[in-house]
Amino acid sequence: EYEEKTGRAQRPLSPKQNVRKNLDFEPLSTTALILEDRPANLPAKPAEEAQKHRQQYEEMVVQAKKRELKEAQKRKKQLEERCKLEDSIGNAVLTWNNEILPNWETMCCSRKVRELWWQGIPPSVRGKVWSLAIGNELNITHELYDICLARAKEKWRSLSTGGAEVECEDAGFSAADREASLELIKLDISRTFPSLCIFQQGGPYHDTLHSILGAYTCYRPDVGYVQGMSFIAAVLILNLDTADAFIAFSNLLNKPCQMAFFRVDHGLMLTYFAAFEVFFEENLPKLFAHFKKNNLTPDIYLIDWIFTLYSKSLPLDLACRVWDVFCRDGEEFLFRTALGILKLFEDILTKMDFIHIAQFLTKLPEDLPSEEFFTSIAAIQMQSRNKKWAQILAALQKDNREMEKGSPSLKR
Repeated sequence: EYEEKTGRAQRPLSPKQNVRKNLDFEPLSTTALILEDRPANLPAKPAEEAQKHRQQYEEMVVQAKKRELKEAQKRKKQLEERCKLEDSIGNAVLTWNNEILPNWETMCCSRKVRELWWQGIPPSVRGKVWSLAIGNELNITHELYDICLARAKEKWRSLSTGGAEVECEDAGFSAADREASLELIKLDISRTFPSLCIFQQGGPYHDTLHSILGAYTCYRPDVGYVQGMSFIAAVLILNLDTADAFIAFSNLLNKPCQMAFFRVDHGLMLTYFAAFEVFFEENLPKLFAHFKKNNLTPDIYLIDWIFTLYSKSLPLDLACRVWDVFCRDGEEFLFRTALGILKLFEDILTKMDFIHIAQFLTKLPEDLPSEEFFTSIAAIQMQSRNKKWAQILAALQKDNREMEKGSPSLKR
Protein backbone atom coordinates (compact mmCIF):
# COMPACT_ATOMS: atom_id res chain seq x y z
CA GLU A 1 0.00 0.00 0.00
CA TYR A 2 2.86 2.35 0.85
CA GLU A 3 4.59 1.55 -2.43
CA GLU A 4 1.42 2.26 -4.41
CA LYS A 5 1.00 5.65 -2.71
CA THR A 6 4.63 6.65 -3.18
CA GLY A 7 4.85 5.19 -6.65
CA ARG A 8 7.70 2.91 -5.73
CA ALA A 9 7.51 -0.52 -7.32
CA GLN A 10 8.55 -3.59 -5.38
CA ARG A 11 12.00 -4.77 -6.32
CA PRO A 12 12.34 -8.37 -7.56
CA LEU A 13 13.95 -10.81 -5.16
CA SER A 14 17.70 -11.13 -5.46
CA PRO A 15 19.32 -14.55 -5.95
CA LYS A 16 20.50 -14.37 -2.34
CA GLN A 17 16.93 -13.85 -1.12
CA ASN A 18 15.77 -16.77 -3.27
CA VAL A 19 17.96 -18.99 -1.08
CA ARG A 20 15.36 -18.67 1.70
CA LYS A 21 12.62 -19.91 -0.62
CA ASN A 22 14.62 -22.97 -1.59
CA LEU A 23 15.26 -24.01 2.03
CA ASP A 24 12.63 -26.29 3.59
CA PHE A 25 13.33 -25.15 7.15
CA GLU A 26 13.50 -21.72 8.74
CA PRO A 27 14.42 -21.87 12.44
CA LEU A 28 13.68 -18.24 13.37
CA SER A 29 12.24 -15.29 11.49
CA THR A 30 15.32 -13.22 12.30
CA THR A 31 17.86 -15.90 11.43
CA ALA A 32 17.54 -15.39 7.68
CA LEU A 33 18.15 -11.64 7.90
CA ILE A 34 21.80 -12.44 7.32
CA LEU A 35 20.88 -13.21 3.66
CA GLU A 36 19.21 -9.87 3.03
CA ASP A 37 20.77 -7.26 0.78
CA ARG A 38 21.94 -4.04 2.36
CA PRO A 39 19.73 -0.93 2.15
CA ALA A 40 19.96 1.09 -1.11
CA ASN A 41 21.89 3.90 0.55
CA LEU A 42 24.74 1.52 1.52
CA PRO A 43 27.30 -0.24 -0.67
CA ALA A 44 26.18 -3.67 -1.91
CA LYS A 45 27.64 -6.82 -0.33
CA PRO A 46 30.73 -8.20 -2.00
CA ALA A 47 30.20 -11.66 -3.52
CA GLU A 48 32.58 -13.24 -0.98
CA GLU A 49 30.64 -11.78 1.95
CA ALA A 50 27.34 -12.89 0.47
CA GLN A 51 28.70 -16.41 0.04
CA LYS A 52 30.00 -16.39 3.63
CA HIS A 53 26.61 -15.27 4.93
CA ARG A 54 24.89 -18.02 2.94
CA GLN A 55 27.19 -20.64 4.49
CA GLN A 56 26.59 -19.23 7.97
CA TYR A 57 22.86 -19.36 7.42
CA GLU A 58 22.99 -22.96 6.23
CA GLU A 59 25.05 -23.84 9.34
CA MET A 60 22.40 -22.18 11.51
CA VAL A 61 19.72 -24.26 9.82
CA VAL A 62 21.70 -27.46 10.39
CA GLN A 63 22.20 -26.63 14.08
CA ALA A 64 18.53 -25.76 14.50
CA LYS A 65 17.53 -29.07 12.92
CA LYS A 66 19.86 -30.89 15.32
CA ARG A 67 18.31 -29.08 18.29
CA GLU A 68 14.83 -29.88 17.05
CA LEU A 69 15.75 -33.55 16.63
CA LYS A 70 17.32 -33.65 20.10
CA GLU A 71 14.22 -32.10 21.67
CA ALA A 72 11.99 -34.54 19.80
CA GLN A 73 14.07 -37.45 21.08
CA LYS A 74 13.87 -36.03 24.61
CA ARG A 75 10.08 -35.72 24.38
CA LYS A 76 9.86 -39.27 23.08
CA LYS A 77 12.00 -40.55 25.95
CA GLN A 78 9.87 -38.66 28.49
CA LEU A 79 6.73 -40.14 26.97
CA GLU A 80 8.20 -43.64 27.11
CA GLU A 81 9.21 -43.14 30.74
CA ARG A 82 5.73 -41.83 31.59
CA CYS A 83 4.11 -44.83 29.93
CA LYS A 84 6.52 -47.14 31.75
CA LEU A 85 5.69 -45.45 35.06
CA GLU A 86 1.96 -45.72 34.40
CA ASP A 87 2.34 -49.44 33.60
CA SER A 88 4.38 -49.91 36.76
CA ILE A 89 1.75 -48.11 38.87
CA GLY A 90 -1.01 -50.16 37.23
CA ASN A 91 0.77 -53.41 38.02
CA ALA A 92 1.46 -52.25 41.57
CA VAL A 93 -2.23 -51.41 42.08
CA LEU A 94 -3.19 -54.94 41.03
CA THR A 95 -0.60 -56.42 43.39
CA TRP A 96 -1.76 -54.31 46.34
CA ASN A 97 -5.46 -54.90 45.70
CA ASN A 98 -5.36 -58.59 44.78
CA GLU A 99 -2.46 -59.96 46.83
CA ILE A 100 -1.43 -57.69 49.70
CA LEU A 101 -4.54 -55.98 51.09
CA PRO A 102 -6.68 -59.15 51.28
CA ASN A 103 -3.83 -60.85 53.21
CA TRP A 104 -2.56 -57.82 55.12
CA GLU A 105 -1.71 -59.47 58.44
CA THR A 106 0.45 -62.17 56.86
CA MET A 107 2.00 -60.15 54.03
CA CYS A 108 2.57 -56.63 55.41
CA CYS A 109 6.00 -57.49 56.83
CA SER A 110 7.23 -59.63 53.94
CA ARG A 111 10.31 -58.60 51.99
CA LYS A 112 8.35 -58.25 48.75
CA VAL A 113 5.84 -55.87 50.31
CA ARG A 114 8.54 -53.82 52.03
CA GLU A 115 10.31 -53.34 48.68
CA LEU A 116 7.05 -52.31 47.01
CA TRP A 117 6.41 -49.95 49.91
CA TRP A 118 9.77 -48.26 49.39
CA GLN A 119 8.99 -47.64 45.70
CA GLY A 120 5.90 -45.67 46.69
CA ILE A 121 2.31 -46.76 47.26
CA PRO A 122 0.00 -46.10 44.28
CA PRO A 123 -2.30 -43.14 45.05
CA SER A 124 -5.46 -45.19 44.55
CA VAL A 125 -4.59 -47.55 47.44
CA ARG A 126 -2.46 -45.19 49.54
CA GLY A 127 -5.23 -44.23 51.96
CA LYS A 128 -6.19 -47.84 52.65
CA VAL A 129 -2.58 -48.84 53.28
CA TRP A 130 -1.98 -45.86 55.55
CA SER A 131 -5.09 -46.68 57.60
CA LEU A 132 -3.99 -50.27 58.08
CA ALA A 133 -0.38 -49.32 58.87
CA ILE A 134 -1.30 -46.56 61.36
CA GLY A 135 -3.90 -48.77 62.98
CA ASN A 136 -6.68 -47.80 65.37
CA GLU A 137 -5.37 -48.51 68.87
CA LEU A 138 -7.71 -45.82 70.21
CA ASN A 139 -10.73 -47.76 68.87
CA ILE A 140 -12.28 -44.62 67.40
CA THR A 141 -15.49 -45.20 65.46
CA HIS A 142 -17.32 -43.12 62.86
CA GLU A 143 -20.00 -42.51 65.49
CA LEU A 144 -17.42 -41.07 67.90
CA TYR A 145 -16.25 -38.71 65.18
CA ASP A 146 -19.84 -37.54 64.64
CA ILE A 147 -20.23 -36.92 68.40
CA CYS A 148 -16.96 -34.95 68.60
CA LEU A 149 -17.91 -32.93 65.54
CA ALA A 150 -21.34 -32.13 66.98
CA ARG A 151 -19.69 -30.91 70.18
CA ALA A 152 -17.24 -28.80 68.21
CA LYS A 153 -20.05 -27.20 66.23
CA GLU A 154 -21.89 -26.46 69.47
CA LYS A 155 -18.77 -24.74 70.81
CA TRP A 156 -18.40 -22.69 67.64
CA ARG A 157 -21.99 -21.55 67.89
CA SER A 158 -21.63 -20.74 71.61
CA LEU A 159 -18.42 -18.78 71.15
CA SER A 160 -19.69 -16.92 68.09
CA THR A 161 -22.79 -15.79 69.99
CA GLY A 162 -20.84 -15.02 73.16
CA GLY A 163 -22.76 -17.66 75.11
CA ALA A 164 -21.95 -19.13 78.50
CA GLU A 165 -19.24 -21.68 79.11
CA VAL A 166 -19.85 -24.94 77.31
CA GLU A 167 -19.95 -27.89 79.65
CA CYS A 168 -18.11 -30.88 78.31
CA GLU A 169 -15.03 -32.94 78.94
CA ASP A 170 -12.71 -29.97 78.69
CA ALA A 171 -13.77 -28.51 82.03
CA GLY A 172 -10.85 -26.49 83.31
CA PHE A 173 -10.04 -25.12 79.85
CA SER A 174 -11.25 -21.52 79.71
CA ALA A 175 -13.41 -20.04 76.97
CA ALA A 176 -10.45 -17.80 76.09
CA ASP A 177 -8.27 -20.88 75.51
CA ARG A 178 -10.90 -22.49 73.33
CA GLU A 179 -11.49 -19.29 71.38
CA ALA A 180 -7.75 -18.86 70.79
CA SER A 181 -7.57 -22.47 69.60
CA LEU A 182 -10.47 -21.93 67.18
CA GLU A 183 -8.90 -18.73 65.87
CA LEU A 184 -5.59 -20.55 65.34
CA ILE A 185 -7.40 -23.29 63.40
CA LYS A 186 -9.03 -20.68 61.16
CA LEU A 187 -5.70 -18.94 60.56
CA ASP A 188 -3.77 -22.16 59.93
CA ILE A 189 -6.33 -23.50 57.46
CA SER A 190 -5.83 -20.42 55.29
CA ARG A 191 -2.08 -21.19 55.20
CA THR A 192 -2.43 -24.93 54.46
CA PHE A 193 -1.21 -25.80 50.95
CA PRO A 194 -2.16 -22.33 49.66
CA SER A 195 -1.01 -23.16 46.12
CA LEU A 196 -3.67 -25.90 45.85
CA CYS A 197 -6.50 -23.46 46.75
CA ILE A 198 -8.68 -26.33 48.02
CA PHE A 199 -8.43 -25.85 51.79
CA GLN A 200 -8.95 -22.10 51.90
CA GLN A 201 -12.31 -20.39 52.48
CA GLY A 202 -14.64 -21.41 49.64
CA GLY A 203 -12.46 -24.37 48.62
CA PRO A 204 -13.91 -27.91 48.38
CA TYR A 205 -12.02 -29.23 51.43
CA HIS A 206 -12.17 -26.18 53.70
CA ASP A 207 -15.12 -27.39 55.77
CA THR A 208 -13.76 -30.94 55.95
CA LEU A 209 -10.41 -29.76 57.32
CA HIS A 210 -12.14 -27.39 59.74
CA SER A 211 -14.39 -30.22 60.96
CA ILE A 212 -11.56 -32.70 61.60
CA LEU A 213 -9.43 -30.18 63.48
CA GLY A 214 -12.41 -28.97 65.50
CA ALA A 215 -13.49 -32.51 66.34
CA TYR A 216 -9.95 -33.33 67.48
CA THR A 217 -9.88 -30.41 69.92
CA CYS A 218 -13.04 -31.90 71.48
CA TYR A 219 -11.63 -35.41 71.44
CA ARG A 220 -8.30 -34.35 72.98
CA PRO A 221 -8.85 -31.05 74.87
CA ASP A 222 -5.63 -31.77 76.80
CA VAL A 223 -3.74 -31.43 73.50
CA GLY A 224 -6.02 -28.99 71.71
CA TYR A 225 -4.95 -27.55 68.40
CA VAL A 226 -1.25 -27.01 67.73
CA GLN A 227 0.16 -25.20 64.72
CA GLY A 228 1.16 -27.68 62.02
CA MET A 229 -1.68 -30.15 62.64
CA SER A 230 -3.59 -28.72 59.68
CA PHE A 231 -0.96 -30.02 57.23
CA ILE A 232 -1.17 -33.55 58.63
CA ALA A 233 -4.97 -33.53 58.53
CA ALA A 234 -4.94 -32.09 55.00
CA VAL A 235 -2.70 -34.88 53.63
CA LEU A 236 -5.01 -37.48 55.20
CA ILE A 237 -8.11 -35.77 53.75
CA LEU A 238 -6.57 -36.02 50.27
CA ASN A 239 -6.27 -39.79 50.66
CA LEU A 240 -9.16 -40.87 52.93
CA ASP A 241 -12.84 -40.26 53.60
CA THR A 242 -13.53 -37.71 56.33
CA ALA A 243 -14.26 -40.07 59.24
CA ASP A 244 -11.40 -42.39 58.31
CA ALA A 245 -9.09 -39.38 58.03
CA PHE A 246 -10.10 -38.35 61.57
CA ILE A 247 -9.41 -41.86 62.88
CA ALA A 248 -5.98 -41.97 61.21
CA PHE A 249 -5.23 -38.40 62.36
CA SER A 250 -6.06 -39.11 66.02
CA ASN A 251 -4.09 -42.36 66.09
CA LEU A 252 -1.14 -40.80 64.29
CA LEU A 253 -0.89 -37.95 66.77
CA ASN A 254 -1.09 -40.48 69.60
CA LYS A 255 2.24 -42.01 68.57
CA PRO A 256 5.04 -41.30 71.11
CA CYS A 257 7.06 -38.99 68.87
CA GLN A 258 4.09 -36.93 67.67
CA MET A 259 2.63 -36.68 71.17
CA ALA A 260 5.99 -35.52 72.56
CA PHE A 261 6.16 -32.71 69.99
CA PHE A 262 2.52 -31.65 69.98
CA ARG A 263 2.33 -31.60 73.78
CA VAL A 264 5.67 -29.78 73.79
CA ASP A 265 7.33 -32.24 76.16
CA HIS A 266 10.69 -30.47 76.22
CA GLY A 267 12.56 -33.28 77.96
CA LEU A 268 11.42 -35.92 75.49
CA MET A 269 11.95 -33.61 72.51
CA LEU A 270 15.55 -33.05 73.63
CA THR A 271 15.98 -36.82 73.90
CA TYR A 272 14.80 -37.23 70.30
CA PHE A 273 17.22 -34.50 69.20
CA ALA A 274 20.07 -36.20 71.08
CA ALA A 275 19.29 -39.55 69.44
CA PHE A 276 19.19 -37.83 66.05
CA GLU A 277 22.62 -36.31 66.65
CA VAL A 278 24.09 -39.75 67.41
CA PHE A 279 23.19 -40.90 63.90
CA PHE A 280 24.03 -37.51 62.40
CA GLU A 281 27.61 -37.77 63.65
CA GLU A 282 27.80 -41.42 62.59
CA ASN A 283 26.61 -40.82 59.01
CA LEU A 284 27.80 -37.30 58.22
CA PRO A 285 30.76 -36.51 60.52
CA LYS A 286 32.08 -33.61 58.41
CA LEU A 287 28.71 -31.84 58.24
CA PHE A 288 28.02 -32.64 61.91
CA ALA A 289 31.27 -30.90 62.89
CA HIS A 290 30.38 -27.93 60.68
CA PHE A 291 26.96 -27.61 62.34
CA LYS A 292 28.58 -27.80 65.79
CA LYS A 293 31.10 -25.14 64.82
CA ASN A 294 28.23 -22.86 63.76
CA ASN A 295 26.13 -23.72 66.85
CA LEU A 296 23.32 -25.03 64.63
CA THR A 297 21.17 -27.27 66.83
CA PRO A 298 18.64 -29.82 65.47
CA ASP A 299 15.59 -27.99 66.81
CA ILE A 300 16.16 -25.16 64.30
CA TYR A 301 15.22 -27.37 61.36
CA LEU A 302 13.76 -30.58 62.81
CA ILE A 303 10.78 -29.07 64.65
CA ASP A 304 9.04 -27.88 61.48
CA TRP A 305 9.81 -31.14 59.65
CA ILE A 306 8.48 -33.33 62.47
CA PHE A 307 5.45 -31.18 63.30
CA THR A 308 4.14 -31.38 59.72
CA LEU A 309 5.69 -34.77 58.82
CA TYR A 310 7.48 -33.01 55.92
CA SER A 311 4.19 -32.12 54.22
CA LYS A 312 4.99 -28.40 54.44
CA SER A 313 8.71 -28.67 53.64
CA LEU A 314 8.68 -31.06 50.66
CA PRO A 315 6.67 -31.14 47.41
CA LEU A 316 3.37 -32.92 48.13
CA ASP A 317 4.06 -36.00 45.99
CA LEU A 318 7.46 -36.44 47.64
CA ALA A 319 5.99 -35.87 51.11
CA CYS A 320 3.44 -38.63 50.42
CA ARG A 321 6.25 -41.04 49.56
CA VAL A 322 7.95 -40.12 52.85
CA TRP A 323 4.64 -40.83 54.59
CA ASP A 324 4.49 -44.21 52.82
CA VAL A 325 7.75 -45.39 54.39
CA PHE A 326 7.01 -43.60 57.67
CA CYS A 327 3.87 -45.74 57.96
CA ARG A 328 6.07 -48.79 57.36
CA ASP A 329 9.07 -47.95 59.58
CA GLY A 330 7.61 -45.59 62.18
CA GLU A 331 9.25 -42.54 63.78
CA GLU A 332 12.76 -43.73 62.93
CA PHE A 333 12.13 -42.90 59.27
CA LEU A 334 11.30 -39.28 60.08
CA PHE A 335 14.82 -38.81 61.42
CA ARG A 336 16.36 -40.91 58.67
CA THR A 337 14.64 -38.63 56.13
CA ALA A 338 16.15 -35.60 57.89
CA LEU A 339 19.60 -37.14 57.56
CA GLY A 340 18.86 -37.97 53.91
CA ILE A 341 18.10 -34.29 53.25
CA LEU A 342 21.32 -33.23 54.97
CA LYS A 343 23.30 -35.79 52.98
CA LEU A 344 21.74 -34.70 49.69
CA PHE A 345 22.82 -31.10 50.27
CA GLU A 346 25.99 -31.79 52.27
CA ASP A 347 28.35 -30.11 49.80
CA ILE A 348 26.24 -26.94 49.76
CA LEU A 349 25.65 -26.83 53.51
CA THR A 350 29.33 -27.20 54.45
CA LYS A 351 30.02 -23.91 52.64
CA MET A 352 27.28 -21.96 54.45
CA ASP A 353 27.22 -20.08 57.73
CA PHE A 354 24.55 -20.30 60.47
CA ILE A 355 22.05 -17.89 58.90
CA HIS A 356 22.22 -19.34 55.40
CA ILE A 357 22.00 -22.95 56.63
CA ALA A 358 18.92 -22.13 58.73
CA GLN A 359 17.30 -20.30 55.81
CA PHE A 360 18.10 -23.11 53.37
CA LEU A 361 16.75 -25.88 55.61
CA THR A 362 13.65 -23.85 56.47
CA LYS A 363 12.78 -23.52 52.78
CA LEU A 364 14.11 -26.47 50.78
CA PRO A 365 14.36 -26.36 46.96
CA GLU A 366 11.03 -27.12 45.28
CA ASP A 367 12.51 -29.21 42.46
CA LEU A 368 13.86 -32.11 44.51
CA PRO A 369 14.34 -35.18 42.27
CA SER A 370 12.50 -38.04 43.99
CA GLU A 371 14.85 -40.88 43.01
CA GLU A 372 17.97 -38.94 44.01
CA PHE A 373 16.24 -37.95 47.25
CA PHE A 374 15.36 -41.53 48.21
CA THR A 375 18.79 -42.78 47.15
CA SER A 376 20.24 -40.30 49.64
CA ILE A 377 17.90 -41.58 52.37
CA ALA A 378 18.75 -45.20 51.54
CA ALA A 379 22.45 -44.42 52.09
CA ILE A 380 21.78 -43.46 55.71
CA GLN A 381 22.57 -46.23 58.20
CA MET A 382 20.33 -46.17 61.27
CA GLN A 383 22.73 -48.17 63.38
CA SER A 384 25.41 -46.83 65.71
CA ARG A 385 27.87 -49.18 67.37
CA ASN A 386 25.53 -52.11 66.68
CA LYS A 387 22.63 -50.26 68.29
CA LYS A 388 19.47 -49.35 66.39
CA TRP A 389 17.37 -46.21 66.71
CA ALA A 390 14.98 -47.62 69.30
CA GLN A 391 17.87 -48.86 71.47
CA ILE A 392 19.70 -45.50 71.35
CA LEU A 393 16.48 -43.60 72.15
CA ALA A 394 15.61 -45.94 75.04
CA ALA A 395 19.13 -45.64 76.49
CA LEU A 396 18.98 -41.84 76.36
CA GLN A 397 15.56 -41.82 78.00
CA LYS A 398 16.86 -44.07 80.76
CA ASP A 399 19.88 -41.79 81.31
CA ASN A 400 17.57 -38.76 81.55
CA ARG A 401 15.34 -40.46 84.12
CA GLU A 402 18.34 -41.45 86.25
CA MET A 403 19.76 -37.93 86.06
CA GLU A 404 16.43 -36.44 87.16
CA LYS A 405 16.18 -38.84 90.09
CA GLY A 406 19.73 -38.11 91.20
CA SER A 407 19.52 -34.33 90.87
CA PRO A 408 16.84 -32.40 92.75
CA SER A 409 17.55 -29.29 90.67
CA LEU A 410 17.06 -31.23 87.42
CA LYS A 411 13.91 -32.76 88.81
CA ARG A 412 12.54 -29.31 89.58
